[in-house]
Amino acid sequence: MEYCLTTNALCKQYKHDKALNDLSMHVPKGSIYGFVGKNGAGKTTLIRLICGLQKVSSGEYTLYGVKNSDQEIQKARGRIGAIVEAPSVYMEMTAKENLKLQYRVLGLPSYEGIDELLKLVGLADTGKKKVKNFSLGMRQRLGIAVALAGNPDFLILDEPINGLDPQGIIEIRELILKLNRERQITVLISSHILEELSKLATHYGFIDKGRIVREISAQEMEAACRKCIRIEVDNAGALARVLDGMQIEYHMLSNAEAEIYADMSVTKLVLALEKEHCEVLSYREQDESLESYYVNLVGGEVYE
Repeated sequence: MEYCLTTNALCKQYKHDKALNDLSMHVPKGSIYGFVGKNGAGKTTLIRLICGLQKVSSGEYTLYGVKNSDQEIQKARGRIGAIVEAPSVYMEMTAKENLKLQYRVLGLPSYEGIDELLKLVGLADTGKKKVKNFSLGMRQRLGIAVALAGNPDFLILDEPINGLDPQGIIEIRELILKLNRERQITVLISSHILEELSKLATHYGFIDKGRIVREISAQEMEAACRKCIRIEVDNAGALARVLDGMQIEYHMLSNAEAEIYADMSVTKLVLALEKEHCEVLSYREQDESLESYYVNLVGGEVYE
């Protein structure tokens, strides 16, 4: 698999605080990588390091095959567009004026492409309206347009839907999917709004206390979080015999509990167990969400 970003034992030490602790991660090219962690887990610190806004204490990272210690790293960073913490936009300017300024900062030879960018993010009709009069969702979309000004391959978004209303969240989600599918832009999204992230991500990296505790694909996540029936009985052996006879997939959790991975008739199962003199003590559907998966992985709550 080809990666646009990898890190190896990456550390960032402040005076008395280790924000990143031997962090190793892998962002596949073409993916939407959900970077999941509590507030303060180290998500923004990593983004700031990758973007060259802070220096690494130890360890290394690689962008498109270029190590952070190589002279070519600045050129590799030119392939990144990022929103770090908040969109970098000027409130007294229009959307077009903000993009023109970013084009000048990047040293682009002309303003060609600005109208296309505004159309892409749904701001083509804002005209002379100043950014201070935009909704929060409009400002976020303008921030993404500014991040796209240099035609990057890799887009990094730090909490892009924080504070947005439901319509704003939908607009940002659709824009991210469009950029990934139509322009093949790799996207790293740092977020703790896990329900929304589960609608976007193709891969996940879970960070806790400055360290990646697990990386997993969306397919693997779906398998880990698949629906099942959790059943408790007074005779586990009888339950196993019945399920084996019915050729149903299951997993014994204890000498009394099992998870059953099938759509099945409750009545049929209870009658079959009754013939084996096995009583059902409890029976409930189980459907683990991304949020519960994360909480089980690292403990505690998503929010700090």
